[in-house]
Formats: sequence, structure tokens, C-alpha cells
Amino acid sequence: MSDDPTHVRAFFGIRAADWDRRFPDDGPAYAEAVAALGLRPGDTVLDAGCGTGRALPPLRAAVGPGGTVLGADLTPEMLDQAVRAGRGGHDGPAALLLTDVARLPLRDGALDAVFGAGLISHLADPAADLRELARVVRTGGRLALFHPIGRAALAARHGRPITPDDLRAEPRLRPLLADAGWRLTEYVDEDARYLALAVREDRGRPGAGR
Repeated sequence: MSDDPTHVRAFFGIRAADWDRRFPDDGPAYAEAVAALGLRPGDTVLDAGCGTGRALPPLRAAVGPGGTVLGADLTPEMLDQAVRAGRGGHDGPAALLLTDVARLPLRDGALDAVFGAGLISHLADPAADLRELARVVRTGGRLALFHPIGRAALAARHGRPITPDDLRAEPRLRPLLADAGWRLTEYVDEDARYLALAVREDRGRPGAGR
């Protein structure tokens, strides 16, 4: 279920200070997901909805000193924690942007890749927001939608069943991505990991974003 930005900001704002302590063992899963994104030295990558920045150090390691890492989040308390943890800001591995991923302050095709952890279920308008991510990624660029645990494990953690309207289910996600200009290339949904990888389609093709 998608959320409006005000709800998302309020939800994460009051949890930011304890967020990393709640999930202390997720680091290796983040590193594996970043590796699957296939970044190259010198690439420019965005962590969309970066939160406390757990993906930012492995993203920096992947693109090297000649690359660019951006972290975007609409919750200032989360970005504050990223800075406190040494993951962003002037002395960290990434530049941080306080912004909604629905309206990114980036030019068309500026990025080689986007990483999004726990992102899609918090998008206010998933179709439009995935088109916005496609806008800022070059043709052939990549998208990773990730969660440290799979759909069933996450639903069990929250004491609820998986519902048919879950946007992360492959039958829902594949056409949603296609309409936004992405082609789903890999899909993994297991207890220990959720990962969907997609490639930015040719901008000249019908339905390949705006």
C-alpha cells in the first residue's frame, strides 16, 4: 500500500534515531544487493529513499573515487542519522538530498543506476514515481528494488498475510515497471532477500517512460 509523503515523513521521523539499532544485521544483505546492481567505477548512482544511508558505503565502494553517489530522502531525521553515522554529508561517501523521489532535482538521464531499499511500498503514486526514476536514468541504466527480507517474511513480521494488491509481487511489478520505462530482468523473493532488477528501456520506445 502506497503512502502520501506527509505520512511517510511522520512515520520515519519518529523512528529515525533507533532505526539502525532495530535492524543491526542488514549490512551484508545491502552489500550483496548493491553488488547485484552491477555498478562500474565512475558511475553515478542514486539511493532513492536512502533513510539512514546503509547502502551508501557499498555504493561508494562500487563506483570508486571517480564516481558519484547521491542519497535522497524526504525525512530530515533520517538524513541526520546518515550524517551522524558517517554515511553522508561533507565527510561521508555520498551527497545527501532532502527531496521527494517524485520530484528529483536532476536532469534527464543524469544517472547510471538507482538503488531503492524498501521504496516501492512507500511511493504515493508508484506508476508516476517509477517514471520519474526512469527520467533521470540513462537508457540501459539499472534499477534495484530491494528489501533485506522477502515478502512472506516481512508480512509475518507485521502479523498480516500477503495481499493480492502487493506491488512487489512479480505479476504486479513487471507491468508496473514496463509502463514506467523499465524492463524487469531478475526477480528474487525468498525469506532472506527480496530483489528486483530492471533496465531502463530505450526512450524512443512506446511506453518507455516520459
